[in-house]
Amino acid sequence: SEREVVVTRTFDAPARLVFEAWSNPELFRKWWVPRSMGMTLRSCEMDVRTGGRYRLGFEGVDFFGRYLEVTPPSRLVWTNEEGGTDGSVTTVTLTETDGRTLVVVSELYPSDEALEADGGGATEAMHETFAQLDELLVELAALREAQDEQGRS
Repeated sequence: SEREVVVTRTFDAPARLVFEAWSNPELFRKWWVPRSMGMTLRSCEMDVRTGGRYRLGFEGVDFFGRYLEVTPPSRLVWTNEEGGTDGSVTTVTLTETDGRTLVVVSELYPSDEALEADGGGATEAMHETFAQLDELLVELAALREAQDEQGRS
C-alpha cells in the first residue's frame, strides 16, 4: 500500500534462532545498528511479550514503543511511539522452510504523509543490519551446535 514499506530477506538459520536475535536484548544490540553509521546503542531495554515495552537509547535520541503481539518464533509486532501520532507499526514475520527462515518486515504508517515525512524509516539501513544479522546467526548456530555436542558427550 502507499502507507507501507516492506523488506524481505531469507536467512540460512532456523526461525527459533532468528527470533532469538530479534528478541534477546544482548543479541539485538550486536546487529541492529549499522556499523557504517558510527552510532552507539547506549541502552537497549526490551520486555518482549505482548503488552511489554522497549526503549533503544542513542546519543540524543530514543526509540520506544510497546509490543502489540509476540508469537515465538514466528511473529513480532510493535509500535514506534517516538513518532507520536505519525508513528508506524512494525510487523516482523518469520517463516521457516527446510532450516531457512524468510523474514518479512513491514512498516505501516498512519498516512501517506507520515511515510513521506519519515523517508521510509530505516529501510535503507536494513541491508547492512541484515548482513550483520547473518554474521550473528552463523555465530549462534555454531555456538548452539557446540552446546548440543557437549550435551551429548
